[in-house]
Amino acid sequence: MEYGGIQKEALMKNGKIVVIGSSNTDMVVQSGHLPLPGETVLGGEFIMNPGGKGANQAVASAKLNGDVTFIARVGNDVFGQEAMKGFHSHKIDTSFVVVDRESPSGVALIMVDDKGENCISVALGANAAMQNADIVNEVISQASFVLIQLEIPIDVVEHAVKLAEQEGVMVVLNPAPAQILSDDLLALLYIITPNETEAELLTGIKVTNEETARKAAQALKRKGVDVVVITMGAQGAYLLSDEEDQMIASPKVKAVDTTAAGDTFNGALVVGLSEGMLLIDAIKFANKAAAFSVTRMGAQASVPSRKDIE
Repeated sequence: MEYGGIQKEALMKNGKIVVIGSSNTDMVVQSGHLPLPGETVLGGEFIMNPGGKGANQAVASAKLNGDVTFIARVGNDVFGQEAMKGFHSHKIDTSFVVVDRESPSGVALIMVDDKGENCISVALGANAAMQNADIVNEVISQASFVLIQLEIPIDVVEHAVKLAEQEGVMVVLNPAPAQILSDDLLALLYIITPNETEAELLTGIKVTNEETARKAAQALKRKGVDVVVITMGAQGAYLLSDEEDQMIASPKVKAVDTTAAGDTFNGALVVGLSEGMLLIDAIKFANKAAAFSVTRMGAQASVPSRKDIE
């Protein structure tokens, strides 16, 4: 899809952000190291936090002053009720969050070691029950940007992206958790934001440094994506567009928990774009937000406010 000057047109609409995706409750155990198969690690600390990639990105955008509408499903249970309270506290428009009477809310079991690395297992629950009908045309058409991930059914992702393309709305896809995507879907995207693992799955190129990131980004560009941003943790983010080709460094911090770093990056990136920042400046802003998030435990709890960043 050729966007050209569409960002300016999108901003002239209203700068509204629609986030489509998952909502989970994260149950986190922090311990000295991640257990090996069959191993039990004692002495950890337990924390329960709201999470889910969609919810994390919606909260990140809202905490950084974005005008956010969230489209999702939660269960008719205590986890869903608490999630809705959290969304309201961040002034997220939840008019299109469906309360599913049959499926439970999603749950993620997360283990974090003392270096900030993590491993995660997710029971999708209501997230897996999302339907095309949940993506309301009027909501998409009124947005400037749609931010979406892959913790909901892929056919719903494809439907939402096609709908946004038809309405001239810029789509940012965070292809996480990693999975193969069709060229038809990739060709409809404005920005794709894989990490190293996701970029390798999508392109077959192992991403370890700027040179390999460039090769992977070029492969994705050839598939029709306008802008490729490969997030590379402490190294920063690699940007490839028609105008830019560079690694954008991230601030150096001591990582405590990397759980929501990618989600914070994506939420911040879309806020920057919605405010009319140049792409490079929006990525620098997102790098700062993500770096701040890894210095605190939790998913949504670790997301910085605008005051924190400034």
